[in-house]
Amino acid sequence: MRLRTLPVSVAGVVAAIALAVREGVFAWPQAALCLLFALLCQIASNFANEYYDYKAGRDKAGREGPRRGVTEGEIKPGAMKRATFALLTLAAVAGLILTRWGGIWLIAVGVAVFLGALAYSTGPWPLSTHCLGEVAVIIFFGIVPVNLTYYVMTLGWSEPVFLTSLSIGLMGANVLIVNNLRDIPDDRAVGKHTLATALGRRAVIVLYSILAAAAAALMCSVWADLGKWWLAVPAAYLILSVLIAFVMSRTYGRALTRYLGITSVLMSAYSLILLVAVLCNG
Repeated sequence: MRLRTLPVSVAGVVAAIALAVREGVFAWPQAALCLLFALLCQIASNFANEYYDYKAGRDKAGREGPRRGVTEGEIKPGAMKRATFALLTLAAVAGLILTRWGGIWLIAVGVAVFLGALAYSTGPWPLSTHCLGEVAVIIFFGIVPVNLTYYVMTLGWSEPVFLTSLSIGLMGANVLIVNNLRDIPDDRAVGKHTLATALGRRAVIVLYSILAAAAAALMCSVWADLGKWWLAVPAAYLILSVLIAFVMSRTYGRALTRYLGITSVLMSAYSLILLVAVLCNG
């Protein structure tokens, strides 16, 4: 399930909840279903990644990252495949219930999300092997969850919501950057092309700082509307991210897994603080 990265799904939904609360239109059934949908889809995507990377020979036993149960022979490939589609089925049920509020067109969004969860690792052009993993994260962990969660509660959109979705997406992309930074040797050995293998260690660490700066800047207006002193939050996020990037520049291999979790938790903490800030201003 890759628990270290599950806060990435939580962050987008919580950010949308905060913005809905600010507008006085929070609805807990829709919020709970969106959170369930997001978590199920992320876990299904993780399962699919393990299964399809094993089938394609992109995972090897003894890799630098966390153990892969299928690759190490601890989980049968068929069982992992069945679990993947079982979770997508459960997510579909949650999504269909959401159409009660958001409309039948949400089914098309759900299909796109499911295809994205699978296309990350399989298909004629797997996104994770063509330097498009970070783009997929920005879309499916930022733009889609923030805007859609907000929509099913408010039946509307706004510029602050879209800016927030981009910000959250960039933070999520940084989680993947750390993952792929750690896996550069393993990925190069099997011919897997990620942004990290294409740009190299130094450049991708700089990119981590750039994305953090962009994420902080995109939401400055949102924080300022809550009170100028709340601008300390994006400033603190940026400072911490730059410090993490500096430490990562001197860290290699499995030791980078720690910063994968830290980046993920920092992202979710950012969203939770946004919710607290909104409540404090309510």
